Amino acid sequence: MPSLSRHALSAFVAATLSLAAPAMAHHSFAMYDQARLVTITGTVKDFEWVNPHSVIFVITGGTGGKPEDLWTVELSTSPGNLSRMGWSKHSLKPGDKVAIDLNPLRDGRHGGSLKKATLLATGEVLTTAPPSATPAVAK
Repeated sequence: MPSLSRHALSAFVAATLSLAAPAMAHHSFAMYDQARLVTITGTVKDFEWVNPHSVIFVITGGTGGKPEDLWTVELSTSPGNLSRMGWSKHSLKPGDKVAIDLNPLRDGRHGGSLKKATLLATGEVLTTAPPSATPAVAK
């Protein structure tokens, strides 16, 4: 009987550790300054609908003699969760003019974590806030 208990305990520990591995592999959002909110306005270069987090590439500047800057904006959740929030892989298209609120990278590079994206042509607002807090798509 003791060996059965040991086998059951071993199986339980193995199952628990295998479930914890993906959580340990997931990265932190500590690289973003959660205390700062920056708004950038520009043109979507690309929208990558990928796991574990979708990414928006936005070109800013390029007017009045300013050089163009490429911003990398990470969404805080997966495409599956974004779908449940009203997003799709077609929510943003290259050429869309957008205003994006983000928490910037702490190191000053052009990047951040999305808080809200507004399509300037339509006023449509996309967010990654939980559905209970704010609707993903508002007009």
